[in-house]
Amino acid sequence: MSELFKNVADHALYVVSFFLIIIVLFVAALCLEKFAQKKNGVHEPVFTTRKVAMVGMFSAIAMILMLFDFPLPFAPGFYKLDFSELPILIGTFAFGPTAGILMEFIKILLKLFIKGTSTAFVGDLANFVVGCSFILPASLVYIFRKNKKGAIAACITGTLIMTLFGTAFNAVYLLPAFAELYHMPIDELLAMGAAVNPLVTEGSIVSFVAACVAPLNLIKGASVSLVTMLVYKPLSPIIKTGHRSM
Repeated sequence: MSELFKNVADHALYVVSFFLIIIVLFVAALCLEKFAQKKNGVHEPVFTTRKVAMVGMFSAIAMILMLFDFPLPFAPGFYKLDFSELPILIGTFAFGPTAGILMEFIKILLKLFIKGTSTAFVGDLANFVVGCSFILPASLVYIFRKNKKGAIAACITGTLIMTLFGTAFNAVYLLPAFAELYHMPIDELLAMGAAVNPLVTEGSIVSFVAACVAPLNLIKGASVSLVTMLVYKPLSPIIKTGHRSM
């Protein structure tokens, strides 16, 4: 715990920026959810006591799944796949995009308290924003069309946007940030990709993210979407009373 607080103090400006991003996404999700409710003729509070309890439960499950991450053979070892977005997507479909953003934030917060950060919050921010790029578009599609076709369209939309955003985010921000954090030339990071993936051209950040990052996000989005489609309907009467049938 003391190590976490030391990291926060040492990177105060970065932590403040992190929280500003969270607030912006939360407010945007809240406004869009209110707009969707108005358009659909629904009048219900964004949060109730039961919703808050369910958000906490799904966030805890997501954090546990986040700890069981694993590398893939086509990407360097510092890229790992986890399925923490699975309970968050299910909870987001049930309770809306605002709850989804909150679950992503609580997941990261719980992980920081339990495991701390080894990347000066860079990796934690990346996990949060890439996760939001998946669940936010998916929830916004589903909130306007709460049926099976809407859920399929939502999952496809979320997966594609996460893949595109995650790929660009890695190229523009994350890889340069890791190179600066570990005081190493970015070409060394790219060489790690070339060593495990023949599609990566040494010195080419574009081929690196296209061959290593894009497939990882695509696999994650497709896997989470498939499981969500299989389990959401049976679970929906349990997690949300009065839920409309997909």
